[in-house]
Amino acid sequence: MLKRFAPLVPIALTVLLAACASQAPQPQVSVVEPQSPVEYLPEEDFSDVTDDQPYELPQLADSILSEGLSLVGTRYRFGGTSIKTGFDCSGFIGYLFKEEAGMQLPRSTREMINLDAPLVARDELEPGDVIFFNNRGRGRVSHAGIYLGDDQFIHSSSSRSGGVRVDSLEDSYWKRSYMEAKRVLALAPEQSVATTQSR
Repeated sequence: MLKRFAPLVPIALTVLLAACASQAPQPQVSVVEPQSPVEYLPEEDFSDVTDDQPYELPQLADSILSEGLSLVGTRYRFGGTSIKTGFDCSGFIGYLFKEEAGMQLPRSTREMINLDAPLVARDELEPGDVIFFNNRGRGRVSHAGIYLGDDQFIHSSSSRSGGVRVDSLEDSYWKRSYMEAKRVLALAPEQSVATTQSR
């Protein structure tokens, strides 16, 4: 009798397994409602929200750089933080970021380079990035400026070189002493960005 039913065993097992498979528990999918309205983009548009997107704060950078360029020729003064007294390098940067972005930056370049802002590769610099130099050969930061674009940066250089001026990163002196750059504007308070965009 067992031999007679033997050919039916594979068929019975197949039917049983198919029935089990159809009753397998399905994974639960939870939907989290966004707290604020979100515009969902088609899949082909996700390139717009990746890390490769254009600089997010161009208007804020523009206002900082525009004001900075208007101060070209302002005298250098060690410890200076204003137009009246003159600027040292960190005083110049701090003045611009405070006036145009509402940001209170550390007073010295040694503190400024330690800001928890995104580090930017040399070939990915964008206008408004703060760049740091070791121009005294001591292995630590000693100077800083703000990137303008096209390998140019603005800074308060020294009494000897005329204070606030524009220089090239391709100049052998600055190329040799370049250390790193940070996207300090990524730390800008939201209200600063909104104010600048409404101008």
